[in-house]
Amino acid sequence: MNTTNTTTRELEIAPGVCTPMLGLGTWPLVGEEAADSVARGIANGYRHIDTAEKYGNEDAIGEGIRRSGIARDDLWVTSKLSLPGHSRAGAIHSYDAALGRMGLECLDLYLIHWPNPQLGGYVEACRGLQDLVDAGRLRAWGVSNFKATHLDEVLAAGLKPAVNQIQVDPQHPQSSLLEANAARGIATGAYSPLGRAGEFLSDPAITGPATAHAKTPAQIVLRWHLDAGRLAVPKSASDARQRENLDVFDFTLTAAERAGIDALDTGAGPRLDSDAYGH
Repeated sequence: MNTTNTTTRELEIAPGVCTPMLGLGTWPLVGEEAADSVARGIANGYRHIDTAEKYGNEDAIGEGIRRSGIARDDLWVTSKLSLPGHSRAGAIHSYDAALGRMGLECLDLYLIHWPNPQLGGYVEACRGLQDLVDAGRLRAWGVSNFKATHLDEVLAAGLKPAVNQIQVDPQHPQSSLLEANAARGIATGAYSPLGRAGEFLSDPAITGPATAHAKTPAQIVLRWHLDAGRLAVPKSASDARQRENLDVFDFTLTAAERAGIDALDTGAGPRLDSDAYGH
């Protein structure tokens, strides 16, 4: 499980379940902008679309999928539940509500967006998501922004998420959490994979490999994620940038180049502490 190589576009996140490694992020796009971005993203080659209840755009994402004309079976669609889903029945209800908003019969991956430990309900929510998989209504389930302590509580209940989607970029790699995911056989998904301000894109550790491989700095960072076996969901509404972000499967970074990017780690944690923040 969690296998990859230098040319594959997919990652096995559960036995026999493979997802495209690069997905199209959609936050904070809403309405027509979101629908248009998704339709064009699919036309540009994306087959993995990432959204969430909290983004307020699931309806637009569904519209973009329909507008694309691509068969549903050829796409991987991920969404995430919020606070109302933090119980066994609540997770199932949230899933059904998401399907209704999107106009889809099923999702491929459904995540708990934040652990919200103060509610004490994320383990039962995981149980509800496993019920959906067992019933054949969902291909895989996972979590987002979970710390190792949260993961261990889920695992202790006999449940195993396929993915933990977390903030990862060269300055905020969350190395200990990456190691925790790997040690537990859980795939890592990276949101904000290119950061927000993107100041590190001008660092020689990235511009050097960009010159060497005739790629852009953003492509180098996405390849850094892929070489580590991570899913990544960069957001872009630009045709040129969408195509650029997908054009990263014809090269790999050297060990020295990867180490140089790893060294950009500032030691800072994620923007938000999942023990204190959630929705």
